[in-house]
Amino acid sequence: MNIKKWFIELQDLGCIVCLNDGHGYSPPDIHHIHKNGNRRVDDWHTIPLCPLHHRDGGNNDQYVSRHPWKREFESRYRSEWDLYRQVQEIIESRVDQRAPRPAEPEN
Repeated sequence: MNIKKWFIELQDLGCIVCLNDGHGYSPPDIHHIHKNGNRRVDDWHTIPLCPLHHRDGGNNDQYVSRHPWKREFESRYRSEWDLYRQVQEIIESRVDQRAPRPAEPEN
């Protein structure tokens, strides 16, 4: 899979937090996971977050935005790395299901 296909898969999945909370599909922004402060890891280490969960800036009873509330976001929804691993598993499963299967041998 190339990076363009990865981003398409993220868009097709929707916000992982909304999905986990049972809200269904929400069109996502692509959030780059950071390490050592504000350094992005790379384009592959990304998760889909809707604008509210990504950059709205809210921190209330209904939702927490990743920016600027990373600690609270991770406390409520799990770490970015845990969410990334979950997204990877879902996408790998979807891609595997769409892969062509060899024909069954005839009896």
